[in-house]
Amino acid sequence: QVQLVESGGGLVQPGGSLRLSCAASGGRASSIYAMAWFRQAPGKERDFVAGIVQGPSSTKYTDSVKGRFTIARDIRKNMVYLQMSGLKPEDTAAYSCAAKLYKDSDWHFWGPGTQVTVSS
Repeated sequence: QVQLVESGGGLVQPGGSLRLSCAASGGRASSIYAMAWFRQAPGKERDFVAGIVQGPSSTKYTDSVKGRFTIARDIRKNMVYLQMSGLKPEDTAAYSCAAKLYKDSDWHFWGPGTQVTVSS
């Protein structure tokens, strides 16, 4: 089906930047309709961060990251990226990549996640 693997997490100081990457592979990777990033902080539910269908006009962001995070997708490479800047301690979480094959379907495919820690 579709396998997702994230990379790029780490420890960063407040105000710093990180770029997360997610690689999609598998027999149906070329059929992915949309991709997204979610995050889960300790003791909290997993929340939507940003999503994209194809180009910049098809992106969505949760309010708390608007103007700081940018999602981008390279369809030819089956990659999705999350450029994060102006990071805050409250951005600390495990960030997971997700994908779906159809517009109205659930996010069926998930990566294992990558940890982002914002701390001085």
